[in-house]
Amino acid sequence: MLEQRIQQHFIDSADLKYQSGPVLSKPISQAMQAVLACVTSGGKILACGAGVSGLLAAQFASQFVGRFERERPELAAIALTGDATDPTADTAEAADPDRFARQVRALGQGGDVLLALSVSGKSAAVLAAVEAAHSRDMTVVALLGANGGSVGRALRETDVQVSVPHERALRIHEVHLLALHCLCDGVDAQLLGEQEAFT
Repeated sequence: MLEQRIQQHFIDSADLKYQSGPVLSKPISQAMQAVLACVTSGGKILACGAGVSGLLAAQFASQFVGRFERERPELAAIALTGDATDPTADTAEAADPDRFARQVRALGQGGDVLLALSVSGKSAAVLAAVEAAHSRDMTVVALLGANGGSVGRALRETDVQVSVPHERALRIHEVHLLALHCLCDGVDAQLLGEQEAFT
């Protein structure tokens, strides 16, 4: 029984990733171009995520500053501090809806990119961060769930929205992680040249 349940998780995750590839490859490519343009012109990426998504934002920043799969010069990225344990973080009733916006206003400049993650698209804190980024003339790359929510509706034409076509949070997190890996890989490939894939 348990083994069957575990196998079903692998099957469901693989199915969603397989189905999402054709749908998300274009917006992920657009996100990669926005991130690349930012860092090659001396800008930085400010990454934030609602609740558990904050951990993915921190992982992205770590791989961007340090390394992904290849050695390269450091790239500027900062994970904005939040509370991954806050059960209301990915809702409109977030305990501190201004937590990310304050950091964006303090650290963000024109030409920077805000990388914002919210499974529900309803996070008051992520929405406020998007609005703060716009006030700083920053581009927003938003990784969201199926409908994009209020965060998706707040995006501008020059922003990039990557919406995973699924309703379950855990599956959306899995695809968000893959999308972040694609971003890191794509930037590295543009900066360092193509590398033999999957070695």
